[in-house]
Amino acid sequence: MTVLVTGGAGYIGSHTCLELLGQGYDAVVADNFSNSSPEAVRRMKELSGRDFAFYETDVRDAEKIDEIFRNHDIGCVIHFAGLKAVGESVRIPLAYYANNLESTIALCGAMKRHGVKNLIFSSSATVYSGDNGMPLTESSQTGNCINPYGWTKYMCEQILRDTAFAEEDWSVVLLRYFNPIGAHPSGLIGEDPADIPNNLMPYIAQTAVGRRDYLRVFGDDYPTPDGTGVRDYIHVTDLAKGHVAAIQYCREHAGCEAFNLGTGKGTSVLELLKAFERAAGKTIPFKVTERRPGDLPVCYASTGKAAGVLGWRAEKTVADACADSWHWQSQNPNGFNNQP
Repeated sequence: MTVLVTGGAGYIGSHTCLELLGQGYDAVVADNFSNSSPEAVRRMKELSGRDFAFYETDVRDAEKIDEIFRNHDIGCVIHFAGLKAVGESVRIPLAYYANNLESTIALCGAMKRHGVKNLIFSSSATVYSGDNGMPLTESSQTGNCINPYGWTKYMCEQILRDTAFAEEDWSVVLLRYFNPIGAHPSGLIGEDPADIPNNLMPYIAQTAVGRRDYLRVFGDDYPTPDGTGVRDYIHVTDLAKGHVAAIQYCREHAGCEAFNLGTGKGTSVLELLKAFERAAGKTIPFKVTERRPGDLPVCYASTGKAAGVLGWRAEKTVADACADSWHWQSQNPNGFNNQP
C-alpha cells in the first residue's frame, strides 16, 4: 500500500515515514518546510535505504494535491501538516485557524475527488476539556479547549466525524497524541524547531548544547509534587508505530474512531530535566518564569483502548527518550542545518 504523509518531513512525520518504509509500505511525502528541512528527507532515505516521492507543497494547494493523487495509487493518508505550538496559538490564533482547518478541509476534498477514503489524523490531547479528571480516556469530555491550537484540533475532529457520518465508506482514525519526545536511535533525525522551541524537550536539548543560555520553566506553583507541570511524555518512535497500527485498523473498519497515544504515566518538568541531565552527564541551567497561557497543571493518558483495539502500547521510557534526544542534539548541535 502507498501512504500519503502530509507534513512528512516534520518531527513526528519523518519518524512515522521511517516506520512505514521499514514495515514494507510505500510512502509519498508532502511538506512545505515551514517547520522542517529538506535534509530530513535526505536522511530518511539514507536510513531506510529506500527512495520515495516527495512534493514540496502546502496541503491547501488543491492543484498540487490533485497532482499527487493522480500520480500515485494512494491507499491511505496520514495527515500531520499543521501548526502545532500551544503558546504560539495563543499569540496568533487566526494563523492557526486558517492553516489547520483549511488544510484539513482541502485534503478531504482532494481525497473525495480521487476516491481515497482512509485517513489517519494527527490530533492532540488538547481536544480534551480542562476540567476532566485524570487519566484522560477517549470518552473524556472534549471541547471547552484552553487554547486555540486545541480548538483547531477539536474542530478538525468534528469535520472528520461529520465526513465519516455523511459517507459511510470513509474510515477515519483520530490519534490524540500526548507529548512526543525523543529521536531516532541513529541520531540522524530528531526534533529541530525552526525558531525558539515551543516544546520542552528541544528547549532542554538546545540548552544542553549551548544554543540557549538557560531553560525557562513556566511556573513552579502548580498543585503537583514539585510545583511544575506534569505531562505524559511518549517516545516519538513509539508514536510512529502507533500510526502503522492505525493503518491496519483503518483498512478493516469504517466510521470514525479516536485513540489516545501516550504512556499512561505523568512526568513533571523538573523530573524530565533531571532525566536529561543524567543522559547528557551535565547540569542544565534553568530559571522559573510565569505560567504560560493555556497550560494545564496535569495531563496524562489512559491507553487501554489503543492496547485493546490497535494492539499497540508504548515501550520506551522517558530515560530512553532523553538518551536518544541527547544523541541527536549532541551530533547535530544546530539541527539539520548542522553548520557552526
